[in-house]
Order: sequence, then structure tokens, then C-alpha cells
Amino acid sequence: MDKFKRNERIAAMTKVLTSAPNRIFTLSHFCEMFGAAKSTVSEDVAILAETLRTFQMGTLETVTGAAGGMRYRPLVQSGEGRALMEKIVAMLKDSSRVLPGGFLYFSDILSDPQLVSGMGHIFAAEYYDAGIDFVLTMETKGIPVALMTAEALHVPLIIARRSSKVYEGSAVNINYVSGKGGIETMSLSRRAVREGSKALIVDDFMRGGGTARGMLSLLEEFNCKCVGMRFVMALENPARRMNENEKSLMVMDEIVDGEPVSIRVSDWVK
Repeated sequence: MDKFKRNERIAAMTKVLTSAPNRIFTLSHFCEMFGAAKSTVSEDVAILAETLRTFQMGTLETVTGAAGGMRYRPLVQSGEGRALMEKIVAMLKDSSRVLPGGFLYFSDILSDPQLVSGMGHIFAAEYYDAGIDFVLTMETKGIPVALMTAEALHVPLIIARRSSKVYEGSAVNINYVSGKGGIETMSLSRRAVREGSKALIVDDFMRGGGTARGMLSLLEEFNCKCVGMRFVMALENPARRMNENEKSLMVMDEIVDGEPVSIRVSDWVK
């Protein structure tokens, strides 16, 4: 096997670790990959960990035990998360985004890989050690940010649908009251969720909380615990809280007759 220089090993190691956040890689994995001794790879790991720390690019943690190793965790530095959200708020305050019926257009924000990746990292940062088994979202606009959150946590993304699909097998279907007051259906495949799991709910927008309550009801059907609810944006409504760990990145006042949009970054975002 070819011998690799230290800079080559560290470059390759950086790519592997940052491409799979929160996934544990054993020291043996890299020893086999580079054909190097454990002592050599350990020195490489120490250098990489120090470099990531110096440039505030995340942390490289050592996990002890039989199944231990190392894992990379992308962290949002103090001020970075708020700067990102302030940038998004400035984009959303454009009056041309106000749509008839009191809606706000921000699908382009939720389709921007860089922006949704940043939001996903903000959500994930609080839950690295919470034992999350999966991220749950409702189709369709919440999928991008939920996927980025799931990637950062290294857990599956599970999508609740408005109707069951033949190719997903048997499913649990529930009826719930939407934010507009109508009765809608939500479906989740029985194969997708293991009973007793822990879930993080991530969605794009919460108006009346109907969809969020529907997802909570689905989790109850599977005897799963919701450890938190995260939304990109929510209407200002302090009286409506369904979960003690419910947060949104941005808060918006109700849109009335096409008036300028009042949006602010939530206080908890640092």
C-alpha cells in the first residue's frame, strides 16, 4: 500500500469526518484507510482537532468505549446564527413577498442549500446529546431544513404525508384540525418508525399549530417521545404552546391587508 504524507492524511480525514457529521469513526477505520499505525493516526487526529478549534469550524470529539472513536460536530459560533437569521429577515421584509390571503413567500429561502444548512446546524446544535432517533417533518416545504438537521445529527429523516402511499406499506392515518380550521389527514408508514423512539419535529412554518399537533398525535400512536419542536418561522402567539421545548428561528406578526411584514429573529438565537 502507498504511504501517505501527513498533509494528505489530514486532508482526507477532514473530508470523511465533515461529510458525515456526528457519525462515530473508529481509529482503526483510518488506520486501514491510510495503512498507518494507530500512534501516527492519533497524532493526525490531535492536529486536526486543534485546527478545527482554532478556526472555530466545529469540534472533533473523542468517544470512549468499545464502540468509541471520533466524531465531527459542526457548531454555530456565538453571533453566527443570529447573523445568518438577520440576513434572512432582511430578505423577507421585501413587501413584494406578501401574497394575497395573508401569506408570505419564502420558498426560495427554503430552497437555498447554504441557508437551510445553516438553519439545520442551529437546530441540531442543541440536540447532539439528546439521543434523537429521527427527525420528523410534514411534506413538503419543511423537508429541506429538516433534512439538513437530520444530516447534522446523523439520524434518519421521516416525512409525514397527507395521504398514505402504496409503496410505503401499511400506515397510521389520523385526522387533525389544520390552522385554517379544516379537517385534514396525516399519514405515517408503520415501517418508518420504531416504537419508543425519540423524535425532533422540524417544520417550516407554524400559524395555528394544527399541523404540529397532528405530528404530535402521530408520535403518540407510535409511543414515541417528542423531545423538541423547531420551526423556521412562527406567528407571534405566546398563548399557543404545545411543547415546553418549542422554538422558532423567526417570529412574524399576522399580515393584514398587505401591510409591510413585521419579522424579527427569536431571542434564543445567538
